[in-house]
Amino acid sequence: MAIPAGTKFHGVAPSVDTVNKGSAQVNALRDAYTLESFQETLSPGWARYVDTQYTELAPFNLTDQVLVTLPNNAGTTTKSRLSSDFYDSLNQKLVGLNINEVCILSVEFKSQAPNANQTHLDLSIVNGGGNLQNLEIALAYVKGNATTQIFHNMFQYYIDQDFIDNGATIKLQAHGGNATVWDIEYFIQRTQYGEEI
Repeated sequence: MAIPAGTKFHGVAPSVDTVNKGSAQVNALRDAYTLESFQETLSPGWARYVDTQYTELAPFNLTDQVLVTLPNNAGTTTKSRLSSDFYDSLNQKLVGLNINEVCILSVEFKSQAPNANQTHLDLSIVNGGGNLQNLEIALAYVKGNATTQIFHNMFQYYIDQDFIDNGATIKLQAHGGNATVWDIEYFIQRTQYGEEI
């Protein structure tokens, strides 16, 4: 149970009996909270989603100039608490819980390109209205042809009504040649609560 906004807390000495001894009317205005309630209120939460389908031996193939959703089946998921769900693996979408909340997303994957000197990747996050502002980056292969390279990028975003209604999708597109990707991970940390809807 989340602690309601505006709730007041009073400290008492350890020797004070905290059993409600007031009237029924006054007792109805009191609530007891657990340590978990405080954690849920004070810690916005995080979650890590690891794809278990695409591996180095069976990678996801990128065809030159074809925009695709970066796949992540969330086969292995670790969360700070059960209520921290920021990604819908069934629909392959980032989801928002409340308007005006703020999240940091870390996207990591391994990749190779047979023609590294002429190939790059465009990584972007899109929602119903198109690319989210400033959430796109071009990724260059700097280690040479057919050499495994780890890409790790962080994005900060906020949740608006369009995000609530449509979610957002992580997209990837190869330019200049084909490529492969695998070991895909998303780490999402909510850094600010928003307004409940």
